[in-house]
Amino acid sequence: MSVFETGGPTPSRVPAKRVGGIVLAAGAGARMGHRPKCLLQLDGISLLARQLQALSNAGIAEVVLVLGHHAERIQQEACLAQFGARTVINPQTESGHVSSLRVGLQALSSGLDAVIVALADQPLINTQDVADLMGAFADRPEGTQMLQPAVQGLPGNPVMFSWAVGQQILSGDAHIGVRQWQAAQPDSVFRWPTANTHYRTDVDSEEDRLAIETRTGQSLRWPADAIPPTSTL
Repeated sequence: MSVFETGGPTPSRVPAKRVGGIVLAAGAGARMGHRPKCLLQLDGISLLARQLQALSNAGIAEVVLVLGHHAERIQQEACLAQFGARTVINPQTESGHVSSLRVGLQALSSGLDAVIVALADQPLINTQDVADLMGAFADRPEGTQMLQPAVQGLPGNPVMFSWAVGQQILSGDAHIGVRQWQAAQPDSVFRWPTANTHYRTDVDSEEDRLAIETRTGQSLRWPADAIPPTSTL
């Protein structure tokens, strides 16, 4: 485990199934000054590095990072090689998460049993959170194929689903993603109740950034090459 893991002990239970991970990081960051949100640093470590470490330490077999806007800058990050993440480019970023999800699914190797889809701008997700998600998926109600955390009844991330679900999404129309699949197959979705607010915490705006700093007492700052000349961040 690297020295910057802050989320509790590495789980002792080794995942029995081969799980692939997709990390979505193709957005423009328009509400954050058109900067790559995944490069925000929590106590000096990028959100991307934290997410990749959590997936790696939890035993994810392979990780695909989906890029679009800011791809060239993000690909310079050392954590990609450190944690063995492969990058793919979404050429249709204007279509949002759905197109990025489908690009990521197409890039995963065959032979996996399940897939975790994570967002690159969730600062508090750690190894234990991913392990808990995988454990809940293993113990999900019979007949369900997709799990989404539910914090006080509100949907969270990452989402996990069977390989079969991923193939069903890919075989559908181009607009079909996780939400559309859930709407079409509500009885196959397990909304896992949890009090862990990590699954509901992301950074979409400057207000979010400041709120997380206030809540955690940890600094959340941009790397030097992403700070506008007049900024005080």
